[in-house]
Amino acid sequence: MAPPILKLDDIFLSFGGAPLLAGAGLQIEPGDKICLVGRNGSGKSTLLKIAAGLVEAQSGEVFRHPSSTVRYLEQAPDFAGFNTVQAYAEVGLGPGDDPYRVTYLLSHLGLSGDEDPRMLSGGESRRAALARVMAPEPDILLLDEPTNHLDLPTIEWLEGELQKTRSALVLISHDRRFLEKVSTATVWLDRGTSRRLDRGFAHFEAWRDQVLEAEELEQHKLGKSIEREEHWLRYGVTARRKRNMRRLGELQTMRSNYRGHKGPQGTVQATVSDAQESGKLVIEADKITKSFGERAIVTPFSIRVHRGDCIGLVGPNGAGKTTLLKMLTGQLSPDSGVVKLGTNLEIATLDQKREDLDPEDTLANYLTDGRGENLLVNGEQRHVTGYMKEFLFQPEQARTPIRNLSGGERARLMLARILSRPTNLLILDEPTNDLDIETLDLLQEIVAGFPGTVILVSHDRDFLDRTVTSTIAPAVPDAPDGRWIEYAGGYSDMLVQRKGALEERKRAEKAAEKPKTQQATASGGSKVKLSFKQKFALENLPKEMAKAEAEIAKREQVMADPNLFTRDPATFNRLAGEMEKLRASLTDMEEEWLELEMLREELEG
Repeated sequence: MAPPILKLDDIFLSFGGAPLLAGAGLQIEPGDKICLVGRNGSGKSTLLKIAAGLVEAQSGEVFRHPSSTVRYLEQAPDFAGFNTVQAYAEVGLGPGDDPYRVTYLLSHLGLSGDEDPRMLSGGESRRAALARVMAPEPDILLLDEPTNHLDLPTIEWLEGELQKTRSALVLISHDRRFLEKVSTATVWLDRGTSRRLDRGFAHFEAWRDQVLEAEELEQHKLGKSIEREEHWLRYGVTARRKRNMRRLGELQTMRSNYRGHKGPQGTVQATVSDAQESGKLVIEADKITKSFGERAIVTPFSIRVHRGDCIGLVGPNGAGKTTLLKMLTGQLSPDSGVVKLGTNLEIATLDQKREDLDPEDTLANYLTDGRGENLLVNGEQRHVTGYMKEFLFQPEQARTPIRNLSGGERARLMLARILSRPTNLLILDEPTNDLDIETLDLLQEIVAGFPGTVILVSHDRDFLDRTVTSTIAPAVPDAPDGRWIEYAGGYSDMLVQRKGALEERKRAEKAAEKPKTQQATASGGSKVKLSFKQKFALENLPKEMAKAEAEIAKREQVMADPNLFTRDPATFNRLAGEMEKLRASLTDMEEEWLELEMLREELEG
C-alpha cells in the first residue's frame, strides 16, 4: 500500500453549538478516486476545504506531502485581474504543463476562452474554474459538485476524463450515476465522523444501511444491558450487603452513552397535497414550431400528454429544452401549430433558477404566503414550524432569511411550498440541483407515485431512469437542429432505442449499396427474417435473465443479515462483487433482448 499523500485525522470544527466535524478523517493515496458523501450540512464541503488548506481545523492532524500539488474547485471563482477566460484558466498551469490542455478542456466545457469573465453566467464561471483546476493534472484534485450546470453530453465526457486522469480525486456530487462511474472508494461523513468503504458508490447505500442497522441493534443491546444492571442494583443480594462502586460506575457510563447517542438525521417525510383530478388529456401539441432568428429551436413537433404520464426532457445546454417546456405549458406561444391544455389543471412549478425566492423573506413567511403561523395542507391546518420539521428545518429557522440558506436548503424549501399546495400537473426544471441523496430519494418517490402528471427537465440520468415514462430528446444529440423525438421509458431506454435505430439505418444503407441483382436474390420474393442465432437469443434470453435475477435475489437475501459485514467482511465483499457482475450481465442481456424484440417487430411489419 502506497503512503498517503494527504491525510486528515481526528478533525474537529465547530461554528458554535453542536460540532460540525468531531473526529472526522480523510486519507488520500496516489490513484484514489474517492466520493465524499453525506447529508446536506454534514460538513462535506468544509472537510474538502480543510484538505485544500482553505479552512483551518480547531484540532486534529493535517498532513500534506511536501511535493504534492493540490487543486480545489472553487464555488465562486475570482476573476479579478483577468481579461479572458483563457488567461484565468492558464494561471493554474505549472512550468512543465502543456498549455494546449487548457484549450482542450475549455472547448469540451463549451467555452472558447475569449469570453470576458465579467460577463459569464454562474454555470459558465463554474466550467471555467473546472478547466483551471484540471489543466495541470495535479497530484490531488478536490471537486465539489463538478457536474452542476453541465449538460448530459458534457457530464459523460467529464466522466471519461476523470476515469483516465492520473490525479487522485475526491468528489462531492448528488449525481448517483456520475459517482458510480468514477469512484473506487467511498467516505461517508455522518454526525461529524467519517467511515470509509474501499468500494465505489454503487456499493455505498447497501453498506450504509448495514452500518445503521448494526448501530440500531447495538443501541437496543445497550438498553437491555442497562435494564439488567438496574435490576441487579435494586434486587441483587450483593447490592443489599454493600454497594459495588465499580459496577455502579459502569452503569452510569452506559446510561450516559445511551442518552448521548445521536442517531442518524431524519429523512424528509412528505406527500403531495391532493387536488381535483385533471381531464384525461392534459396537453395536446400539434405540429408546433419555434425559431429565434435563423435558428430553429423546435421544428414541427406533436405530442399528446395524458393524465398520469411523467415526461422527461433531455438534451445539451442551448438545445431548447426550456423553450419546448414553456410552449407545452402555455407560457410561450409557438410560431406555428397549436397547443391545447386540458381541463381542471392546477400547475406547480419548481424553477431551476429558484427565481421564486426573495432572499429577504423568512422561511415561515414564504411557506405561509405571509398569512400568519399556519398553512393548509391537504385540507388540514398545520403550524408552519411543524410542517418545516418534515423537511429537516429546525423550528428556530422559521424567522431565518432565505439568503442564509444553502443551495440544498433552498431547493428543499421550494419543494416544501410546492407540496403544500394542491396540484395535478408538476413542472420540474432541474429539480435535482443541490439536493442530497436522501432528499433525492424522496423526490423520486413523490414523482414516481404522483397521481397527476409530471413534466421535468433534468441532466440526472439515474433520476430519469427511476421516474419518467417517456423521454423527449433531440433527434441529433450532438448537433440539435430543432427536431425532437419522444422515446418510451427513461434515459437508458432512450439510449438503447437510439442505438437500435442507428444500427437499423446502417443495415438499410448497406443493403441499399448492394447491386439490385443481389437484393433480388436475397429477398427471393419473401420477407427478411431473423437469423437462427437471433431467434435462439430472443427465445432464450428471458430464461437467462430470470436465472440472473434469481441469483441476485439469493445473494440479496444473505446480505440482508445486518451483522454480516461486521461478522464476515470477506463474504460480504465477495457477495457484493458477484452481485455487481450479475447485475452488469443482466443489463447487457436486457439491452440485447430489447434490440432483438424491436428488430423482430419491425421485420414483421
